[in-house]
Amino acid sequence: MAEISVIVPVYKAEAFLRKCTDSILNQTFTDLELLLVEDGSPDQSGALCDQIAAEDPRVRVFHKPNGGVSSARNLGMAEAKGKYIAFADSDDWLPLDALANMYEALTANGADSAGGSHILVEVDGREASAPGAMPPGVYGPAEIRTGFIDRLMGERMGKPDEVLNGFIWRFLFSKDIILDNNITFEGAYLEDELFLLEYFCYAKKLAMIGQPVYYYLQNPVSVTRRYLKDYMQTFTRFMEAKAALAEKHGLGDNLLLWKENSNWSGLLIAIGNEFAASNPASLSQKRQKVKEICARPEMAQAIQAIRPQGLGRNKQVVADLVCKKQFLLLSLLYWYKNRNH
Repeated sequence: MAEISVIVPVYKAEAFLRKCTDSILNQTFTDLELLLVEDGSPDQSGALCDQIAAEDPRVRVFHKPNGGVSSARNLGMAEAKGKYIAFADSDDWLPLDALANMYEALTANGADSAGGSHILVEVDGREASAPGAMPPGVYGPAEIRTGFIDRLMGERMGKPDEVLNGFIWRFLFSKDIILDNNITFEGAYLEDELFLLEYFCYAKKLAMIGQPVYYYLQNPVSVTRRYLKDYMQTFTRFMEAKAALAEKHGLGDNLLLWKENSNWSGLLIAIGNEFAASNPASLSQKRQKVKEICARPEMAQAIQAIRPQGLGRNKQVVADLVCKKQFLLLSLLYWYKNRNH
């Protein structure tokens, strides 16, 4: 039985899957299994998964009807045989010592979880280091609560030093914690955040290392993703789930603006979704829809209460224009970006 299970959802990945799987199967830590969950991909990704599995007995492939990344990860977790679980996206890759470094930190410190930093990779090959969720060290429940959960839950939009992204692929998780507490992924967006929030409410000791454990490709294709006409309904369900999680674990009691922060996160995604190139609406219709979303009571309250800072370059521009109600300029910027991709 493998010590670590690495789960990779696969959808329209035939162009880059090999780089991802090679980086996992060539890890210096070899006691692993790779679970490829092919999520009803219309290209040859499924056949490529089978080919990779035929070349290495540590690979298992699962073919399923398309249901989204959350359902793919959930299937992988249910089938995983390892004591620990790691995740990767099919267009990214791992440093060859990533699993070894996290596993060594975890076992040496008697931790149930481990994490590290990552490297952002532009399509032209440029790289930039990004810090881990917490500085290198070993943390107990109280420190995890204040240094990680509260930051992920709460008032990070208006505090540049508190911005924390919910990336699951830079951690090594305990399968027992996941299964014993029935922790699963839900939804199409921000699903990582809910998973991390709940998981780390149960984790007892987190070992953080300074070394990078992941290469994250900032793929422009993902920016012009498929338009989701029901995104706001999806986000509403996300907020309901987050509120239920907050009540269950007593989260957010000391974070008065956590809902406004979360709504800002959802608003930025909603704006990108409306202006997606695959949205068949006209530019003026897209602009009107964005204005309507911003005028929703919960979004208007968030815009009034918080002026986001410390975001990525593109998101910061969008947030600033929303705060200034410069919707015409916002729509023109998206039009220009879509025209050049």
